[in-house]
Amino acid sequence: MPAKTTTDTTAALAAAGSAAAPAEAVTPLIRGVAVLRELTEAGGTLSPSALERATGLARSTVDRITSTLARMGHVRIDGRDVVLTPRLMELGNAYLAALRLPALLDGRADALADELDESVSLAVADRDGIRFIHQNTRRRAMSLSFRIGDLLPAERTAPGALFATEWTDAEWADWRARRAADPEDRGFPAVPPREQAAPAEEFERRVREATADGWALDDQLIEPGLVAVSVPVRDPRTGRIVCAASVVSHTSRHTAAGLRDTLLPRLRAAVADMERELRETPAGDAVAPPSDLAVWTGASKQELGREFVESLARGLTVLTAFGEGRASLTLTEVAKATGLARATARRALITYEHLGLVTATPHRTFTLTPRVLSLGFPPLSRTSLSRIATPHLVELAARIHESASLAVLTNSGAAGHEIQYTARVATHRVMSVNLAVGTRLPAYATSMGRVLLAGLPAAEREFGELRPLTSRTLTDPEALTRVLTEVRAQGYALVDEELEEGLRSIAVPVRDRTGRVVAALNTAMHTTRRTTAECVRDVLPELTTTATRIEADLRVAARFTRVPLG
Repeated sequence: MPAKTTTDTTAALAAAGSAAAPAEAVTPLIRGVAVLRELTEAGGTLSPSALERATGLARSTVDRITSTLARMGHVRIDGRDVVLTPRLMELGNAYLAALRLPALLDGRADALADELDESVSLAVADRDGIRFIHQNTRRRAMSLSFRIGDLLPAERTAPGALFATEWTDAEWADWRARRAADPEDRGFPAVPPREQAAPAEEFERRVREATADGWALDDQLIEPGLVAVSVPVRDPRTGRIVCAASVVSHTSRHTAAGLRDTLLPRLRAAVADMERELRETPAGDAVAPPSDLAVWTGASKQELGREFVESLARGLTVLTAFGEGRASLTLTEVAKATGLARATARRALITYEHLGLVTATPHRTFTLTPRVLSLGFPPLSRTSLSRIATPHLVELAARIHESASLAVLTNSGAAGHEIQYTARVATHRVMSVNLAVGTRLPAYATSMGRVLLAGLPAAEREFGELRPLTSRTLTDPEALTRVLTEVRAQGYALVDEELEEGLRSIAVPVRDRTGRVVAALNTAMHTTRRTTAECVRDVLPELTTTATRIEADLRVAARFTRVPLG
């Protein structure tokens, strides 16, 4: 088997060409990007030894880079592994916010997916490939596995044929050179390797047809059974393609021709709505970038010394200077947004331009490229609330020496609302609370249930039959409603021996980006271990701190992706 090529990793560090890095490029930043890309291609987790082999860096260098990334919250050290964390998605979010397309068009794409009951995606061009910026995937036995940020070769997709209609001669030459160097597409981990490369003339023919038709078809180009039809979404000011909208299906539901004949008209209508949205929506106000990052990196260097690579941390903060209303920035604006010296910001931008993460415009400004999504976004875009919460639950359980759990609310019809455990970290005790992920309990008699019920409008609460589970269980609906009002006001619920004799628990809410309560976090213990006053005094602050950390990660992860609550 031929050796793997890595379009998005070490080999891509010379993406701007085969020439060596510019003299002013920041070497630690190049190395840090290589580490992040290798972690991305590995699905988000690698050991330091594996990173050493993959990047060719010395082990001491890998350790310093991962220590710096951990300090920034972009990775965590989990035993012997380095694991990407949701906070890293801030870099991809900066690109997506600056692009504006997801914020403006996601709703249209989602409505089309619901109407057609088919998967719908939005993709942008990335040199001779495409990257997804939005996915609404139908959950079926045969469903798409592509993620936001995944890179696909242009010639094996419908959007690629559309983007290639605007390629220059130089871009066609780059495409041919890439195909010659990587005929099996092993530099595109998101797609299966080619068994036999299709002639270049085949893609050129499809591009000519796309030019004439104004749409493109994918008839099982990536793998057997996968079909798609794509239509370009054009910038109303320039007429150039800004993204491609695709309806994707399986041959068990549609042939490629059937997809074209039955769904293309509706896709075209949706694209017309998208283009009207782009034409009529005014440019948004610039949202302030994170502040004091330069001060923070300096303080971290003083605290950690040699183990903190300040030039890497400063370089990564440059990417977060971009965002909503800040799509194109001058060097001065980047320096001002980050608090970095102009010379420091300039060297970071030179480095990113070499790596293909930033492009310079003729107007002496810089913009982010889709390649920023290669820094962790694909594996992290498939995270869930339980995955986000689990590392925080581990830390909480270690601090309070009690089990820690996360639960969501479910409606069980006549039985009323129940809670379902979605994440749990147990402590090692002779006597401990024995519950597992998936366990359901009546919401009215649990601390997490009361937090979740308190977060609902009164009309939406379903108590079901309020059965006495112990002699202390609250079974009067009016009294329970008064308790929920108190819970909502005070921000926590404490339940004392109402679910089971001798069991005491305390819970706090976990909120999403909109402030809606989506989950509850609790700890439970035997009544002999802590009094109710000690629970409020000692445990509640720890629960609140943990909930705040989970919410911070959830805000980042859910900005442009759907985060399942389970």
